[in-house]
Amino acid sequence: MQLGMVGLGRMGGNIVRRLLQAGHHCVAFDRDAAAREALAAEGAQAVADLPAMVAALEAPRAIWIMLPAGAATEEAIQTIAALLSPGDVLIDGGNSFWKDAVRRGAALRAKGLHFLDIGTSGGVWGLKRGYSLMIGGEEAVVRRLDPIFAALVPGKPAAPPTPGFAGDPRAEQGYVHAGPNGAGHFVKMVHNGIEYGMMQAFAEGLDILKHADSPELPEEHRLTLNLGDITETWRRGSVVASWLLDLTAQALAQDPELEDFSGHVSDSGEGRWTVQAAVETAVSAPVLSAALYARFASRDSRRFSGKVLSAQRKGFGGHLEPKKK
Repeated sequence: MQLGMVGLGRMGGNIVRRLLQAGHHCVAFDRDAAAREALAAEGAQAVADLPAMVAALEAPRAIWIMLPAGAATEEAIQTIAALLSPGDVLIDGGNSFWKDAVRRGAALRAKGLHFLDIGTSGGVWGLKRGYSLMIGGEEAVVRRLDPIFAALVPGKPAAPPTPGFAGDPRAEQGYVHAGPNGAGHFVKMVHNGIEYGMMQAFAEGLDILKHADSPELPEEHRLTLNLGDITETWRRGSVVASWLLDLTAQALAQDPELEDFSGHVSDSGEGRWTVQAAVETAVSAPVLSAALYARFASRDSRRFSGKVLSAQRKGFGGHLEPKKK
C-alpha cells in the first residue's frame, strides 16, 4: 500500500521505516534534505516538495503529517489539502489539540476530503516494538487503511490475552477506532495525562528512597539503598512492573546518580489539556493535576525526582532536557 509521510523526525522517520519493512511503498518529505536522503537510502521515495509528493501517490491518496502540534501542522494541512482530490485522506499523527481535529475534519469534509486524527504512542522505540494507535475519523476510511495500521502496531503477541475480552479485535492488535474526528487525539491526550501521573509516582517514590539516609533522620533510622538493584527487582513480579519502570531501571544502571539529567521537565501540552478537560466535565483528577504542577515546579529545582522524570522522557521519547548551568 502507498503512504505519504510529511515530517521525518524521531517518530515520522521510524514510522516510514516500519512500513518499508512490511513491504509498503512510502513517499517521504521533510524540509531537511539529509532526513529525506536517509530514508531514500533505506527504500523510501524521497521528494523535494509537497506537490511532488501528491504527484507521486496514486488516488485515492493517503498522506500522514507528523509535525509538532500547532502552526506547523496547521500550515501543512492547509497546504496539502489544496493539492488533493476528493476521496484523498489526510492524517495528523502528532499531539494536536483534539478540538482542532474536530474543526479540521469538518473543514476537509466540506472539500470532499477525509481526515483521521491518530494519537500515536511508542516514542523512539516504535520502530522495534510497534506503535499504539488511537484513531478518530470515519470507519470506512479506517478500514481502507487497515493494512497500514496493522503494519505499525505491535500485534496480538505483544501482551497476554485479556480473559473475557470480546471487543473490537483490532484493539488486541494495538489500535482502536475511538470514534469520530477528535476522538483519537482526545484519547491520546488522556493517555499522556495518565502517563504524567505514573511517571510522577515513580519519581517521587524513588526520591524518597534516595533520601532514606538523610542526615535529618536519627542515625539508627538512616538507610543506604541501591536504587538500581531495587528497580531491577521490581521489574520481576512486582505489581508496579511496567515499561516506564524498565526505562527507569535502565537509566539507573547506566547512571546511578542520574548526573546526566538536569531535572528540568517540560510538558508537551497534553497534560494541560487533560486537566482542562477534567475541569470542563467536572471530573476530579487530583493526581493528573498534581503531576502537571510538579513538572512546572521542576523548572525551579534540581530534585532527584526531576532527574527520574527526565530519564524516563529520554528513554521513551528521546527528549533530553538541557542541564542548568
